[in-house]
Amino acid sequence: MTEGGMRRTWLLVDGENIDATLGSSILSRRPQPDERPRWDRLLSFAEQTWSQPARGVFFLNATGGLPMTFVQALKAMAYVVVPLSGSPDEKIVDIAIQRTLRALSDRAEDVMLVSHDGDFLNEVAALINPTRRVGVVAFGEFRNAGFNSVQGLEKFDLEYDAHVFDSPLPRIRIIPIEEFDPAAFLSL
Repeated sequence: MTEGGMRRTWLLVDGENIDATLGSSILSRRPQPDERPRWDRLLSFAEQTWSQPARGVFFLNATGGLPMTFVQALKAMAYVVVPLSGSPDEKIVDIAIQRTLRALSDRAEDVMLVSHDGDFLNEVAALINPTRRVGVVAFGEFRNAGFNSVQGLEKFDLEYDAHVFDSPLPRIRIIPIEEFDPAAFLSL
């Protein structure tokens, strides 16, 4: 709960996972600065979607050092930045997010996870109950298929729902027939 007693959404961002998927699976190269997500828009999306304040927590693998410019930008957007270190064989960001998801199970607050990673399936499924909203935000076609079987989980697309990119990404997606607009393809 917030200080004013309002319910809150915790927005947990697996930045490493999103960046890797964007670079390797969508762009097939390292994203340029203008092709990266606008993290402030993601926070606004979470607040608007569930009509309540959201608190962003951005998890970073800082074993090789801390990208201070990026950290300062995130902090200016009111994200809590969690820089982590560990041995090369540890998935330190995953471990931290799993621990955070488990810690949130004792709190009456909502959760949006920003990741494609199936390593969080058990923790996400355990959070779902009739009084808590739980969502996953990712590129739909790369989201772990296990999330589809989690009853009560809301699924959002980073580009199409959250609108965190300045220009369209080169994605191929399955289009629900009710969304199909032939004009979009005839103008190519």
